[in-house]
Amino acid sequence: MTLGSLRHEIRIDAPADIVWERVNDAANLHEWFPGMTACTLDGNQRIVSLASGAVLPEEILVRDSIERRFQYRITAPIFTYHRGTIDVIDLGDGTCEVIYSTDADPRTMALLIASGTRHALVELKRQMESLETSR
Repeated sequence: MTLGSLRHEIRIDAPADIVWERVNDAANLHEWFPGMTACTLDGNQRIVSLASGAVLPEEILVRDSIERRFQYRITAPIFTYHRGTIDVIDLGDGTCEVIYSTDADPRTMALLIASGTRHALVELKRQMESLETSR
């Protein structure tokens, strides 16, 4: 297995706990991840509906509120392996760093996901900083 890996990170001018609440809200990923139209959650199983009409079944692996880590894997047969990880790191000054990393086989799937995860972080930043401004 030859994994493709990607990692995007962004600094958000909002407290880590507030950003973590949004990231950890597994049923509402589509509200900040462009190209997604809906999510349904049943235990640790999530179904993500895409604007293209495709659906992606996922298994949520980790939801750690102490470490602020959300980890999942896409279980669709187009992947031999997939693991997505979102970490929210408190920078101690009222801001945080959000890191979104993906490992996938086939490795080309990681490249396809890369654009989406980058845009998702930009949208998350926009929403969280808008929320902080309105407080």
